[in-house]
Amino acid sequence: MTNMELFAEPEISTLHFERLAQKHGFSGVVGIDEAGRGPLAGPVVAAAVILPETFTLDGLTDSKKLSEKKREKLFPLIRNQARAYGIGLASAVEVDRINILQATLLAMQRALQKIGTQADYLLIDGITPLPVELPQQTLKKGDSRSLSIAAASILAKVARDRIMLQLDRHYPGYGFAGHKGYGTLAHRQAIAARGPVAPHRLTFGGVREHVQTS
Repeated sequence: MTNMELFAEPEISTLHFERLAQKHGFSGVVGIDEAGRGPLAGPVVAAAVILPETFTLDGLTDSKKLSEKKREKLFPLIRNQARAYGIGLASAVEVDRINILQATLLAMQRALQKIGTQADYLLIDGITPLPVELPQQTLKKGDSRSLSIAAASILAKVARDRIMLQLDRHYPGYGFAGHKGYGTLAHRQAIAARGPVAPHRLTFGGVREHVQTS
């Protein structure tokens, strides 16, 4: 693992870090982001994306700033234009076993593995580097500063939302389709009334109080 920060120039665009890495000889610059660290249920999902050098896509920004409809519209456009992309996840069981931070890093590594040898430099949203032998840079609020990370944030968010819609069909009564596993009042009330089910993170507050220990 090599944390190689390329801060030699002021940020002038949301492709600043990609262009700077390319200037230093890297050709496979990967943006990596996740969705679903905070919910009480469902997997944490990560995406890794290599954008083409000529990439442009109107409206692309941090997925949290976009409506669900807009994210769904951008999702296939990003996949079709990306040089390479991968989506990986860590299950609720894995979140409980190794903790949410380690599960997030695991999901990111699984997404990165799907890109393969094309990757030679990583731009990662957040402050925690990946335990892989590739040059990389972590970026606070990276989904607003790097177009590659923004693209990854949309792929991860849409993929996770679709998983939660599937879980809603398998576990009716919890409202997964609406709150996507987050700890809304209605979700917490459903857990209290019905008890946790398989997609729930049993180590998270709001769930663990209702786990049957007998």
